[in-house]
Amino acid sequence: MALEGKTAFVSGASRPLGNGKAIALALARDGADVAVTGFHHMEGAESLAREIEALGRRSVAVKMDVSNYADVREGFTVVKEKLGPVSILVNNAALMGHNVPIYKTTVEEWDMEVKICLNSAFYCIKEVWGDMCTNKWGRVMNITSVAGVLGGAGQTSYGAAKAGLIGLTKSVALEGARFNITANAVLVGIANTDAYIGLPEQVRQKVERKTVFGRAAEPQDIGEAVAYLASDKAEYMTGAIMNLLGGLDLFVF
Repeated sequence: MALEGKTAFVSGASRPLGNGKAIALALARDGADVAVTGFHHMEGAESLAREIEALGRRSVAVKMDVSNYADVREGFTVVKEKLGPVSILVNNAALMGHNVPIYKTTVEEWDMEVKICLNSAFYCIKEVWGDMCTNKWGRVMNITSVAGVLGGAGQTSYGAAKAGLIGLTKSVALEGARFNITANAVLVGIANTDAYIGLPEQVRQKVERKTVFGRAAEPQDIGEAVAYLASDKAEYMTGAIMNLLGGLDLFVF
């Protein structure tokens, strides 16, 4: 199996129909042991860990507030004790907690979304970096969003944080190259996740018409893309933005 002997870590993997869950399962099917995190929905993370173990892989569910560096450090200590050093890191945790104009966005809302969507990725990278460098192998995947490249009305903090992930990815790719560490961003548009399905149907239909396929992606599409980036098949790919927008950035009419 392509990832046998590797330990993966996927943040934000507690929702039943989330991209994080699909990513974790794809990595496990390819042979990796997988640590997953949750915070408000720990029962989902624990259920996912059991699914991964049923595939014959080791797993652990860790409760982690990814916006808090001390919590992140403690969580990675647990993962390393139970599964070993992390060599595949997927920064998937995100929050789009409000959708309001700039003048209504509070400083506290801005700070929280930036911490969860951007700071958390840096915190996690910082925790795995030493082991990746020592072992001369690592894969870092940052899950970014259409809002990070096209913007979004009412999404100033979310869009800025997701754009920041792209810059972070490129810097990590540059620093990691001599240690055989690759870093890539996965650019996601719309996918049939819990959050997306919860939107009003008329909103979903309007957005889906802007894709060339007329539909949202499935979380499994995101999972398989990440699994490819984690594999040796993508060993020469770094600092890239893998586009999974389904044509949202094309001129569709």
